[in-house]
Amino acid sequence: MPSVHNPDQHMWALRQLISQNRKKIGFLIGAGAPAGVRLLGNSPLIPAIEELTVKVLANLDQAYAPGIAGLIADIGKEKPNIEELLSRVRSVSGVIGTHQLHGLNGEQYSELGKSICKNIGTLVGKDLPQGQNAYTSLVSWVSGADRKCPVEIFTTNYDLLFEQAFERAKIPYFDGFVGASTSFFDGSTVASNDLPARWSRLWKLHGSLGWEVTPSGDVTRRPGSDAPYCVFPEHLKYEQTAKAPYSALFDRLRAFLSEPDVLLIVSGFSFADAHITARISESLVANPAASVFAFQFKNLDEEPFAATLASQRANVSVYARDKAVVNTITAPWRTGEPPTKNWGPIQETYWKRPEPDAPGEFLLGDFGRLAPFLAAARTEQGSLTSEHALSAAAQTPTAMPEAQQIT
Repeated sequence: MPSVHNPDQHMWALRQLISQNRKKIGFLIGAGAPAGVRLLGNSPLIPAIEELTVKVLANLDQAYAPGIAGLIADIGKEKPNIEELLSRVRSVSGVIGTHQLHGLNGEQYSELGKSICKNIGTLVGKDLPQGQNAYTSLVSWVSGADRKCPVEIFTTNYDLLFEQAFERAKIPYFDGFVGASTSFFDGSTVASNDLPARWSRLWKLHGSLGWEVTPSGDVTRRPGSDAPYCVFPEHLKYEQTAKAPYSALFDRLRAFLSEPDVLLIVSGFSFADAHITARISESLVANPAASVFAFQFKNLDEEPFAATLASQRANVSVYARDKAVVNTITAPWRTGEPPTKNWGPIQETYWKRPEPDAPGEFLLGDFGRLAPFLAAARTEQGSLTSEHALSAAAQTPTAMPEAQQIT
């Protein structure tokens, strides 16, 4: 009989798990997360990659238009995203020299790449809105318990939203830099990780606004600087992440996933970044006790990289809008008996009840919903131990025959 996954069972187990404050928990936050923070008119604070691409291209000097059109045709996709386009721009700029391609020479393509980066920095350099939002909710959850282990946040984003959320709440955190006037990167402290547990860790895997490169090649962080020292294009990521400070930050991700009894919660990340996905996969093979819960915004068929990883690694669970992959089993969502008699209001935070003749939808792929869900779970006190809860989230009852489920 066909299998199904019960969202109520999974979310009940997750709430029990994170309310115990015993397991070491980390987050991997990708570019889709800031889109979960909405402004007036329901527009995202920072657009997702598709809209970001449109806005960056619209802001470029029209002198670059022939080159951009030609490179888009060369890529062979109707609408390549800005990272794909920037990757091609930088590849071309480094090889054609004084020769021309699509009306531009190597130096002009180099300037185009810088202009793209500057526009990306402008669009992602937004301040966190006042009041409650996804970032403040997550920081509230992080600071809401006396933890034995620090919470570690890994992010590929260049924005300063997490920094602002921690500072508004006056919650101490460490991002690898020390100093006030011109902060310098301290890789030894990143590696040793011996700060107090009450200090959260914030690791900017692809760099950040405000990071600069000194003439000697060191990376510094300067208050008020809008310089973006970031890993932008795909084809340079492997090369650049082998350099400091990126090498230390990626070693930190590997070290986190190598520790016993850890859970990495993923939001806004498509797993298309091969250099990150490969490190996660390798770590999970080496440490079967580690677990990854990935919350994806789109339907599972539109999340091929996450689905592929989960189908290969039993300790990766992917929760998409229409389906889930748990224990390498891909199956649609189907609600069942509520875990408690008062579960209805909780279910409404992660599940869109189906319209007539329409399936329900799982909603926590939206970071704007996931963070408040986690924050609300802080006060939940369950009867399961954290170990039992994690086991329950990955056991075969989630793939019970359809006849045993209640819609």
